[in-house]
Amino acid sequence: MRVYIDFDDVICETAKEFSHLAKELFDIDVPYREVQFFNLQKTFDLDDQQYEELMKKGHEPEVLLSYEETPHAAETINKWMDQGHEISIITGRPFDAYDASRQWLDEHGLERAPLFCVDKYGRENHLDDSTFNMTLAELYNLTFDFAIEDSPKAFPHVAHFENCKVAVFDRPWNQNATFPNDNFVRCMNWEDINGLFERM
Repeated sequence: MRVYIDFDDVICETAKEFSHLAKELFDIDVPYREVQFFNLQKTFDLDDQQYEELMKKGHEPEVLLSYEETPHAAETINKWMDQGHEISIITGRPFDAYDASRQWLDEHGLERAPLFCVDKYGRENHLDDSTFNMTLAELYNLTFDFAIEDSPKAFPHVAHFENCKVAVFDRPWNQNATFPNDNFVRCMNWEDINGLFERM
């Protein structure tokens, strides 16, 4: 099978780190379980300058490399690759975060998994001479049988893939999300995700 896997808050615990950064930078204390919005500017009630500072800090290489792995993520992904499944890690991170993101994957045993930066949210300019970035149109030209996502803003993107089963990684900001169709299934952890995958 061809498998789409989101990076942040699926493979690594990004929101937990941003919660710590908001406290460190602005003394804004919003515990992880209270991160109600995928939009972190809204979650932490930041002005534009604060939000820019938060995002810049959160994407510094040393910060990206410090993110904790989501339990059993690398183990499960490696098992799938050993079984011959084709994995693509798709991230909406800024294109200039690619090198540190690639290093994080390599350091966590996922050196075989290709990483693609996709302009999911209309923030980036396309890099014509790069092999790691895609426009949404280019992403939509691909096919996937299984996807893992946490962001309600990205649900329409994975809904584009016909007959693709989507594991929605349970997170505080997607508790009240409306799923596009019956292919979307809430999963509490990587054990649930693997169970859904194996039932396909």
